Amino acid sequence: MVVDGTETGRIDRGLLLYVGVGRDDSAEDAAFLARKIATLRIFEDDAGKMNLDVSQVGGAVLAISNFSLYADTSRGRRPAFVDAAPPEQAEKLYEQFCAELRALGIHVETGRFRETMAVHSVNDGPINIMLESPGKTAS
Repeated sequence: MVVDGTETGRIDRGLLLYVGVGRDDSAEDAAFLARKIATLRIFEDDAGKMNLDVSQVGGAVLAISNFSLYADTSRGRRPAFVDAAPPEQAEKLYEQFCAELRALGIHVETGRFRETMAVHSVNDGPINIMLESPGKTAS
């Protein structure tokens, strides 16, 4: 992760998370998702089965704030971001989400909120999963 030519976060094995915060998201949503991610069994065990979570493989998390996940492209050719949380709300919940992961024993690296970031990734797989808290629908 590079911001203005300076590396701000780096992990080896682990999870690259793009974290979007919506207008209706709450502290409970941040806590739920942190618990879900910390215990999600998506790493292979010795038998090649996805059976281990990020801490069981000695992994870490690189969490990138990303309001553009809330892009609405249903009309016209320019995305609208009206469902994304305002920056003050989004930053608070993003920071809480990262703190919740850390409280669960996960090493977390981050980018910089509201900055243009160059994210370099080597995917092993890749596996990409979209998670939302209960009551919200993945789009």
